[in-house]
Amino acid sequence: MKNQEQSPASSDRREGGVVRAIVHGTMLAVCCSASYAIITSILKSAHIVSRDDELLGGMWAVIATIFVFRYNQHANLTAALSRVSATMLSLALCLVYLLIFPFHPWGMAALIGIGAIVLAMIGRSEDIITAGITTAVVMVVAGISPQHAWKEPILRLLDTMVGIAVGLAGSWTGLALLGRIPSDASAHLGDSGESLRPGTPKEKA
Repeated sequence: MKNQEQSPASSDRREGGVVRAIVHGTMLAVCCSASYAIITSILKSAHIVSRDDELLGGMWAVIATIFVFRYNQHANLTAALSRVSATMLSLALCLVYLLIFPFHPWGMAALIGIGAIVLAMIGRSEDIITAGITTAVVMVVAGISPQHAWKEPILRLLDTMVGIAVGLAGSWTGLALLGRIPSDASAHLGDSGESLRPGTPKEKA
């Protein structure tokens, strides 16, 4: 009897999970497409970057969108704060460096180390990985395209802001839609909720 009582609840929980996964994945795909289209259109209309930079900007915006697209609002904001703080520090370091020096592997390594030290000292050690990856990508791209390399950090900041904005907006929209979908079988527990807990006797009338 206990298994029979649990079956509808388990089935609803699985169905709810499938629907949530589909909505989440679909919204993520839509947001990634939107962030890519927005930033590449902005860069193209500005006529200040090459086609390669447009594509790189699209990729960077998509990465930012994926990074902040989470299953709840608290996680969204936490991820956005992490992405912004790590990116801002990394891009600031890269900008200062590239205004003075050309790309060099030792310079890249030094910036990654400095960023790690700063983040650890201000209590943001969880952002070290993001900052390190950002620094590495920006510096290598600056090495590939050394002309006006100092523009790279500024462009990547723009890409990141667009990606974060689209990701947060899309995620919150998805959460609003998911709020209309039962996350588990709570709607079926109601008066019989106690009967679904193993070892808990039903309350006598």
